[in-house]
Parts: sequence; structure tokens; C-alpha cells
Amino acid sequence: MGYAVLHMDKTSGTDSAMSAHIERTIAPKNADPERTHLNRELIKFPDSVRNRTEAIQHRLENAGLQRKIGKNQVRAIRILLTGSPEEMQRIQADGKLNEWCDDNLHWLVETYGKENIVSPVLHLDESTPHIHATLVPIVTTERRKKKSEEQVKKQYRKKNLNAPRLSADDVMTRIKLKEYQDTYALAMSKYGLQRGIEGSKARHIST
Repeated sequence: MGYAVLHMDKTSGTDSAMSAHIERTIAPKNADPERTHLNRELIKFPDSVRNRTEAIQHRLENAGLQRKIGKNQVRAIRILLTGSPEEMQRIQADGKLNEWCDDNLHWLVETYGKENIVSPVLHLDESTPHIHATLVPIVTTERRKKKSEEQVKKQYRKKNLNAPRLSADDVMTRIKLKEYQDTYALAMSKYGLQRGIEGSKARHIST
């Protein structure tokens, strides 16, 4: 039995280098150009949106955010979804890759919200099939206060505690990261993929 692979990274700035990799505007050395036409977006962009960068911005502009986005604030999170190479090749050979993609999309939507998943792309021009998904971390839970804030009591007009906020930190808490690994492995178990060793320092190698 192979392993389910879920890897998350915060982006920096517009994340243009990763957009170029995902959209193949710059061809990576490990990709087969004769198979690049097999890569595909797994959801349809909104009208007037043409690419990943615009999809991220579209979500931010239509999320109902009440606070200005900071210059260094994380606007998106990269999510890599795949499995052990041998198992992914078996899934593809058995004609189950489309079903695997559908189950990955279902997990993404159930976990992060449909509107927040703006660009899931299936790559088939590298040795192991995998999905690059882009998550815009919009949350509607109350912001966690710093200790210094808790000690200061001032009279302000009461704010809507459930108003949409952009917060990668809320999405990527240690507890939630563990939950993601658990629930993703459960969703992938039907394909013979199991959860990786908890606490392992192993890193995914680009395929």
C-alpha cells in the first residue's frame, strides 16, 4: 500500500513563478512537452478570469473583506495532492484517474470551501500524476487575539466577528494541518493510499 501525499505552502507576493510552472508558460525540465496538452484545469474560471493569478485576485475582490490586505500578507496557499509514484501510475492504468480527481476536488471543497479553491490543475506531463490546487484562505471565524490585545480593553464599535477575513495562519494551525492529513488519507484510502507516518520529516520530491 502506498501513501497519500498532501503538501501545503504559503505563497509570497503574486506567486508568479509557481503560476508559470503550473500553467507551463515556462516549461520545466522534468516535464514531457509531448504530454503537456494532457494537463487540465479541473474547474472553470469565472467569466473574465483567464489564469491562476487573476483567479486569486477575483476571489479576494469578491470575498467581502472589510480590512485592507497587507503588503506582506499571504494571499494564497499552494496545495500539492498526489500519492506514491507506483500507486498513482496504477490508478491511471486502471482508468480511475478521473474518479481520483473528482474525489480530490470533493475533499478540497468540503475542507476549504468551494469559493476558496480557485485553480486546481492536473499535471500529466511529469512522471507521477498530481494536482496543484490554489487556496485563497478566506475564513469567517473570530480572529485570534494576541496576548497584548487581550490585556487592553478599549471601547470600540462592536464588529461582526464572523465577517470574512484573509488569514493563512488560521487555515494552517498545527491542529488543522494534522486534521487535513487525517481526512485526506481517509478520502484516498479507496485507492490503496494510506496516511504517511505522523511526525515524519520526509519531504515530497518534485515529480
